[in-house]
Amino acid sequence: MKIAIDPTMFRMLPIAETLRTVADIGYEYLEFSPREDFMPFFLRPRFDDEKVAELKKALRETGVKIASVLPLYKWSSTDEDERQAAVRNWKRMIEVTAELGCPLMNSEFNGRPEKAAQSEAAFWRSIEELLPVFEREGIALNLEAHPDDFCELNNPAVDLVRAVNKPWVNYLYCAPHTFHLSDGAGDVAEMMRYAGPKLRHVHIADSFNHKASSGLRYILNPPGTPARIHQHLDIGQGEVNWDAFFATLRDLDFDGVATVCVFAWEDRAVESSRFMLDRVTQELAA
Repeated sequence: MKIAIDPTMFRMLPIAETLRTVADIGYEYLEFSPREDFMPFFLRPRFDDEKVAELKKALRETGVKIASVLPLYKWSSTDEDERQAAVRNWKRMIEVTAELGCPLMNSEFNGRPEKAAQSEAAFWRSIEELLPVFEREGIALNLEAHPDDFCELNNPAVDLVRAVNKPWVNYLYCAPHTFHLSDGAGDVAEMMRYAGPKLRHVHIADSFNHKASSGLRYILNPPGTPARIHQHLDIGQGEVNWDAFFATLRDLDFDGVATVCVFAWEDRAVESSRFMLDRVTQELAA
């Protein structure tokens, strides 16, 4: 099993300094997530040969390894021009991931919940076009349900992943999305067990249950807004059932990637990242 960090809280640093900071905290692995100077959200990757060489050099010097690459593109868009642009961006990012020697990419379903059927159809057009590229480059893919995507619930997302019908396409369970992933109270054990052997990646951060207190824990205006709300906090600062989360991973003999993805504390990013590494190591690597 690999314990990695999403370095979003360090994204303002130059890439070499980001890697040195991650290494100094104690992380061996990193999940390469969007940052404006390399892999911006929804846009063409900003890599050229010089930047790839710069990143490789920083990886060698720090000893940090890339466990996974996480791009976000609108590959389930119902706008065909936008979908085709996303596929082109995916192809470029798959090539760069292979050049970096990383065997794994993660992403979200994207699309729009109010156009779920049309978004899913767009997703299948994109995935069918991209599967040969993933296979050619030897890159595996993990997908997650995400708030405000066309697929927001755990079990339907697992079913979609299974429908791809490739052993190297698997599921990512994102703990801070727990209370969006089911219509119930967010039973982490039940949801992860539903994924079973398809569960190959977890994102670890805490979140509050926005459904508690008769739905009035968070009051959003205007009333009835479809906005989704969640946090990415340190373990223990929210309401995810961590005893059940870690116990289930142990019961499932989980040996994939566990990525720390706290985003909330840029003012104490090093302290937060060190605390999370210690806690996850204690739970999963003992």
